[in-house]
Amino acid sequence: MGSFSDFWENEILDHVFKTGAYTAPTNIYIALCKTTVQDDDTGSTLPGEVSGGSYARKICNTWDASSGGATENTQVESFTTASADWGSVTHFALCDHSTGGNMLAHGALGTAKNVESGDTFKFGTGDIDVTLA
Repeated sequence: MGSFSDFWENEILDHVFKTGAYTAPTNIYIALCKTTVQDDDTGSTLPGEVSGGSYARKICNTWDASSGGATENTQVESFTTASADWGSVTHFALCDHSTGGNMLAHGALGTAKNVESGDTFKFGTGDIDVTLA
């Protein structure tokens, strides 16, 4: 995992230190990007987010209970099969809405994946690690 977004860091700190209330999102969505994502990006400003070719953010609401300051996804997360080339996916972001919204966290893939028409991009169980350090 790369980093929490500036948005989420502030929301969590305000919530824990009682200067604001944070309401967890109904769903968490995985977004795929073809360029580096930064902490100050938002769900509306994700650089190089894949578009077209049947792409849509993927709901991911299955996570381990945190232990040792970390959690991970507990099932395979498969995107819709690409109906056109998506290009080289290098990064991902976790967002609170299927389009736009707020980015919660982001990271780089261990290896870039070129997604061509007919491919189904997926994260295996435990492939998305979220850690507080």
